[in-house]
Amino acid sequence: MDPRQRAGEPASAPASEPVAVDAVVIGAGPVGLFQVFELGLLDIRAHVIDALPHIGGQPVELYPDKPIYDIPGVPVCTGQGLVDALRQQCAPFSPVFHLGQTVRELERQADGRFLVGTSKGIRLVAKTVFIAAGVGAFEPRRLGVDGLDVFEDSQLFFRASDAGALNGRHVLIVGDDEQAIECALGLSDGSDDRPASVTLVHRRDSFRADPQRVALMRERCAQGAMRFVAGQMTGFKTQEERLSSVDLAQPDGTNIELPLDRLLVLQGLSPRLGPIAAWGLAMERKQLVVDTATYSTSERDIFAVGDINTYAGKRKLLVCGFHECTLAAYAAAPIVHPNRPVLLQYTTTSTHLHQLLQVHNAHKE
Repeated sequence: MDPRQRAGEPASAPASEPVAVDAVVIGAGPVGLFQVFELGLLDIRAHVIDALPHIGGQPVELYPDKPIYDIPGVPVCTGQGLVDALRQQCAPFSPVFHLGQTVRELERQADGRFLVGTSKGIRLVAKTVFIAAGVGAFEPRRLGVDGLDVFEDSQLFFRASDAGALNGRHVLIVGDDEQAIECALGLSDGSDDRPASVTLVHRRDSFRADPQRVALMRERCAQGAMRFVAGQMTGFKTQEERLSSVDLAQPDGTNIELPLDRLLVLQGLSPRLGPIAAWGLAMERKQLVVDTATYSTSERDIFAVGDINTYAGKRKLLVCGFHECTLAAYAAAPIVHPNRPVLLQYTTTSTHLHQLLQVHNAHKE
């Protein structure tokens, strides 16, 4: 892995031996990104792991274009704008991102460090671990049809961008929100490389998407550019070990069979606590109990910041999570650098911090 890898880039293939690192941050949402920054100010370099294929967490997934009004000194910004700014802010510290994967293994080693293993085979040995997982790892909402998962990444996809070229294919889209509607509209726009057919499926004839976009979808259906079918998927059929059609139970009790080449399940994401619940950390109502002096969990050298933690007076606000990152970073500094004094320095005046931030030529009054 390239230790100088910049924010937002995928990590390279895992090495055969675990890589020694100062810190592992689990979660690449706003709080996780600010944790990277606060650690960097204390000369602690971080690797970041997130289940999503991109950084940003909830703001990017759930409200990228919606305004946020309670970030100090920023009257208004979008979810995506906030993430972009945080990415730029922590970039001088060259965090290494391991995206599209979850932590499957967290085990203390004989020397006191932690072995951290991911679902894609990344293995890190960290002095400290910071859990900034929000309400859990975001995973796509699945259909619950037994046996369908064997077609994942070949004919079944949870992101339209992962499905590859769809021209000439029979495409079935499942979902009722903005993502599903926009995908259906994009594939039925009359371009030369469009699919052979586009069918949108939802269990009932109502949608959570913008009404104007839904109206355009219905117009496309009336024109024959695409089709909408209300119903619940109950099974599927294969031909030569490939997914060939799905069975649909309609609201009026009838059953139909829909042929397909590609199945795009765009039902949004749901958070799951996942393996965190099995790590032996003290929890209360599915949240990690922390010491508010350090934001340490019940396991020494493991910290929890943001919505994943709980304590008396806890408020699930970004600004509170940012505060927690600062105290957690200062608590981690003597663990990572046991022979250095932990000094309180100000970014306004500290030459050392200017060098770390690559602003050492900044104007000085």
